[in-house]
Amino acid sequence: MKKIFNWTTIRLILMFGLVIFLFSFTSKRNEKRKLAKIDVVFVGENNLFVKEETVNKLLIENMGDPLAIEKDKLDLNKLEGKLNSNAMIDESDVFVSINGVLKAVVKQKTPVARVINGSESFYIDYKGGKMPLSDNFTARVPLVSGDINKGNKEKWTRLLRVIYEDDFLRKNIIAIEIMPNESLKMFNRNYDYLIDFGSMMNFETKFKNYKAFFQKAVLDSTLYKYKKIDLRFTKQVVCTK
Repeated sequence: MKKIFNWTTIRLILMFGLVIFLFSFTSKRNEKRKLAKIDVVFVGENNLFVKEETVNKLLIENMGDPLAIEKDKLDLNKLEGKLNSNAMIDESDVFVSINGVLKAVVKQKTPVARVINGSESFYIDYKGGKMPLSDNFTARVPLVSGDINKGNKEKWTRLLRVIYEDDFLRKNIIAIEIMPNESLKMFNRNYDYLIDFGSMMNFETKFKNYKAFFQKAVLDSTLYKYKKIDLRFTKQVVCTK
């Protein structure tokens, strides 16, 4: 029994060693394989600002001819960094599949407003950063005119997110004008009245008041009669004909 046990143990050790050798040999061969192709996958809702050709170009600029590169020579972190540095891209994940395909999974930035300040025009993205305009697509977001106070960047970002995430506000608020005293004037898509929003203080409550007023007023068609909707006071909505 002892000899049988020893022979069985030896065989297991030999088989284990063979498996390790084959795995190591296969891994080395796999690392030396050339890339088969590049596959770009866009995730999320916004896949219009950056084209697949642009992502391919960014990757090729940092790799040379991708079909002539061995898998173990790729610096995936560097490639991700290059993609993420693009002003239209929020984040990316670059990896090589088992069959030698270089995959780039790309999530583009989400614009929540377009700012026009003098000769300068750009988007504000969901995280509050600047995002350049695109030749490929124009986002349907509120147009903001005037100078955004950088000291209120965080509050501005929250306000624009509220509009973007609310179906009603997203469809109806088409423009925001920043006055010299930093009070806000807003404009509705389907009606001629001006919304005197006042400061950004308590903006969540002001939006709730406006939505409640609108839902009630739209039933009796009185919205067409108003020239101004005043939301400056958080406890009431004042209408001017």
